[in-house]
Amino acid sequence: MALRSRFWALLSVCRNHECGSAAFSTSSKPAGKPEVDPVDNEAVAPQFTNRNPRNLELLAVARKERGWGTVWPSREFWHRLRVVRTQHHVEAFVEHLSGQIVVSASTREWAIKKHLYRTTNVVACESIGRVLAERCLQAGINFMVYQPTPCEAASDAIKRLQSAMTDGGVVLQEPQRIYQ
Repeated sequence: MALRSRFWALLSVCRNHECGSAAFSTSSKPAGKPEVDPVDNEAVAPQFTNRNPRNLELLAVARKERGWGTVWPSREFWHRLRVVRTQHHVEAFVEHLSGQIVVSASTREWAIKKHLYRTTNVVACESIGRVLAERCLQAGINFMVYQPTPCEAASDAIKRLQSAMTDGGVVLQEPQRIYQ
């Protein structure tokens, strides 16, 4: 009983016009709007925290892991293109510095496979390059590192994949890190 009387007392206080709350009001007049100075509304906060995790990478200020000098392939990248060619399929993916795969394309995907005569030839590699370039641009990745082995660098299929990536708008070299 005591709770009910407190609730009705609170409700009667909020129905009061001085309260300024229109939620419990039964009158037809709208609640008064507080006056806001437009200059205060346009004020900029003195400190700003950007919560975009890729912001430092895009500004070329983020730290790159260097790893050991004798390790190949080098670990100094933000995004790295990796191509895996097996007996039956071609797979290309973009790996982040943390080791996670960000974007991938493969001839195992039915949407790509249904347009190919074979899943391992030069045309398949070029198609994977086109699709991966489009997916990278949609994900916001414009720069990446590609470090092919000497055997891969001599392959016509890999050369066509690289040219398809660059024709698609992806730069296969990352900008130098800015040290401050």
